[in-house]
Amino acid sequence: MKRAARREGGTISDKLLGLLNEGIAAELQVSVQYMWHHVMCYGLSSESVGDVFKQIGIVEMKHAEQIAERLDYLSGVPATAPAPIDLYKRIIQVAHDEGDVTTKKLFTDILAEEGEHHNTLRTFLEK
Repeated sequence: MKRAARREGGTISDKLLGLLNEGIAAELQVSVQYMWHHVMCYGLSSESVGDVFKQIGIVEMKHAEQIAERLDYLSGVPATAPAPIDLYKRIIQVAHDEGDVTTKKLFTDILAEEGEHHNTLRTFLEK
């Protein structure tokens, strides 16, 4: 069901809704970047520095959530792709073909969770 975009006292342009979607994507990208820095910290001060990167990454995820909530309030539609189930299946196959059992297990476990998330989302959207 398509809802008309709304705002206090009028309607919202597709341009603004698109920019909000871009904002969500940017915040998620930055979040991933900081999480990567967190994981890649090495050396004597790596734990304290890594924790700072991790906390910043979490804040960036919260920013994405705040923008998403605003987009929803304005009756915008998120421009998100479905769970990357096909990608994970390909990763599992390539890891299997290359004998990387750890990567295969990691993505097999993630794929199982993604399947559960997909089913949960579909169930909620059908109601």
